[in-house]
Amino acid sequence: MKLWLLRHAQVDLVEGLCYGASDVPAHAELTQEAAQAASVLVPVDAPVWVSALGRAKALAQVLQQLRPDLGAPIVDARLNEMDFGLWELKPWDAIPRSAYDDWMADFAHHRFGGAESTQQVINRVADALNDLRVSPYSEVVWVTHAGVIRAVKFLVDQGPLPLPVVIHSVDQWPRDAPVPGGHLCIEW
Repeated sequence: MKLWLLRHAQVDLVEGLCYGASDVPAHAELTQEAAQAASVLVPVDAPVWVSALGRAKALAQVLQQLRPDLGAPIVDARLNEMDFGLWELKPWDAIPRSAYDDWMADFAHHRFGGAESTQQVINRVADALNDLRVSPYSEVVWVTHAGVIRAVKFLVDQGPLPLPVVIHSVDQWPRDAPVPGGHLCIEW
């Protein structure tokens, strides 16, 4: 199976804010550019799943307008970005160092900001991947976020299904993800 992972365009916020589950808008012009670039890449008639957050849905909607063969995107909250709880929409540099230290000390299970742990993100992404495993499709498009893309990369790198897989250390977490408006295609 090929999984096309499209990251939403740059958000319309001041630089340096923590935003995960916050439903913040993406730049409309950059969303259009990202959809245009993706429209020549994704295969004909591929089903599209999209995060429930508006910045991802905006990209999926423009992509569907450019490529009607893809059909209406299917909203799946399992593709949402990590929820950073009380740190949402706070400047990253205003978050206490101790909050980062606590997260790094227990990267899998600590709920950075009090809402969601890395392992919880991995588990919901694994659940979505498991659904793909039994689907009839050979290529699928997900319009999503950097954290979800990293979770997919982590899970695929861990070996064959079934999933989920437990993360033991921050060193296992992929450092890179596509830039806003970028994409990645993973075969598994």
